[in-house]
Amino acid sequence: QWQLVESGGGLVQPGGSLRLSCAASGLPLDYYAVAWFRQAPGKEREGVSYISTAGDRTNYADSVKGRFTISRQDVKQTVYLQMNSLKPEDTAVYYCAASYSDSVGLRSSEYDYWGQGTQVTVSS
Repeated sequence: QWQLVESGGGLVQPGGSLRLSCAASGLPLDYYAVAWFRQAPGKEREGVSYISTAGDRTNYADSVKGRFTISRQDVKQTVYLQMNSLKPEDTAVYYCAASYSDSVGLRSSEYDYWGQGTQVTVSS
């Protein structure tokens, strides 16, 4: 049975950093493109960042460019989201998702597998 499990969320002050992890089991993550999405209370789900299967292509939402970095370590079947200079508006539940189609970018409807999410709260 496949699983995507996010971890690394928590409470952080504005300007702080967190690193989220998305670990796969029962799913050969090295064959999948992976993205991070987030959803804040009362708002629609938003694409945050995407990484291709080979890790050679990434893209980011304008709201996080220059602050967030996505990476993957296939030997560990894990994808990371390094989040720096966090702002209160980054507060949301963050989800990772995997797609067998490599060029999906941040189109959430194209993702086949989803994790349960991890809460990130940015507040002083």
